[in-house]
Amino acid sequence: MIVVIGGGPAGRLAAMRMARAGREVTVVERGAMGGQCLHHGCMVVCALADVARTLRYAGTLADLGVLDRPPRVSYPALMEEMGKIQATITRVLDGETEESGRVTISRGEGRLVGSTPFIDGKPVEAEAVLAATGSRPLVPQVEGRDLGGVVHAHTLRAWKDLPPRIAIIGGGVMAAEFAHIFHAFGSEVTILARSMFLKELDERLRKLALRELEGVKIEENACLLRIEGDRRAGGVVVGGKGGERAIPTDGVFLATGLAPNSEMIDGPRKGPLGEVVVDDRMQTSVPGVYAAGDLTGPPYLTPVARMEGLVAADNILGRERRMDYRCIPQSLTLMNEFAWCSAEDDGGPSAGVGSPSPAGPFSFWAVPKGRTGYSGIRIDPEDGRILSATLAAPGASIVTSYIAFLIRTGCTVQDFDDFIEVHPTTDGAFSLARYLDEWMRFRKK
Repeated sequence: MIVVIGGGPAGRLAAMRMARAGREVTVVERGAMGGQCLHHGCMVVCALADVARTLRYAGTLADLGVLDRPPRVSYPALMEEMGKIQATITRVLDGETEESGRVTISRGEGRLVGSTPFIDGKPVEAEAVLAATGSRPLVPQVEGRDLGGVVHAHTLRAWKDLPPRIAIIGGGVMAAEFAHIFHAFGSEVTILARSMFLKELDERLRKLALRELEGVKIEENACLLRIEGDRRAGGVVVGGKGGERAIPTDGVFLATGLAPNSEMIDGPRKGPLGEVVVDDRMQTSVPGVYAAGDLTGPPYLTPVARMEGLVAADNILGRERRMDYRCIPQSLTLMNEFAWCSAEDDGGPSAGVGSPSPAGPFSFWAVPKGRTGYSGIRIDPEDGRILSATLAAPGASIVTSYIAFLIRTGCTVQDFDDFIEVHPTTDGAFSLARYLDEWMRFRKK
């Protein structure tokens, strides 16, 4: 029997892969199948962002006189209905997992000591173990973190209604996404970033993201010192170049990163973040023990976790396979989807071009304010290989996923000569590829 500890994206897909190969698999899950992605992460952002976009889209139409008035959100009803849909998806995942073959879902606490897995404290014999216990919010150890009204992605339901004023602690993708959501819902939002906000984004995308976050107050180089209040948070104190200062708030949302759930994993070597160290076969330092997903550390992305789980499963099955981290697509969800991917920079020459994304589904009414988004690609000017793509538009994440795959397979702009797109579309990347193909031909004359 093979034991998988954790029923999130990495563990679940690995279990299904191994079961379909005829192996007996036990998945140990202390909560609900689907992991952080379904219950606290990606799908929660999808649900809330869908509503936020609807409100903003309706607001645009109301400003143009097309609608009489924009709708208002009922936060309690939103959270209740979202929970029902999450429960439905969980049931689907349970059935899908168990129907994939010889998979047993064991509800309980999983633990690993050396190469021996434990379920609720009882040792279990296993020919191989895959640890996929995920991650949890990294909570800053500051005074006041346990006050009422202080939440993170895992405790968001503690807010029975949306606070009028919200301070978001953090400067990355999660902080931006929840700021967009809470502001669209009607709250006054302040982002407190200890360094540059969205510093990992391409500068063009960052400027567009800041534009879409208009109305949100963003303070950079603001380090959280403490959260003040009696029983509930009433303000935060931050430090910076100007010294300490207090910012009043009714709620605090912590978007300060993730940490691997590795306390229940003993034996395999760990890194400085507590992450389980693996090689490119997802093998740990303990023979027969593999690890995948957020447990192994950044980038904390669901598609990466899934792929790591499949790589681990294949190697457990005796199929030699190595994890490839080249050109991983990433995204940020605001009114538009912001998505990007890039090959490793080898220091060689490059040429690029960018333009506003074309108007299309869900961006036609953005034309009056010039908010249809942006499309940009960069190529190797010698052979036309696509090196990177940056897009901001409805559906940008889907397009970028395929572009990342094409980059990994060595696709060139010349390959787009015979490309026929669906129309209308908000994707401007294919037309930029054609433009750069023509540019290269002209350049060689």
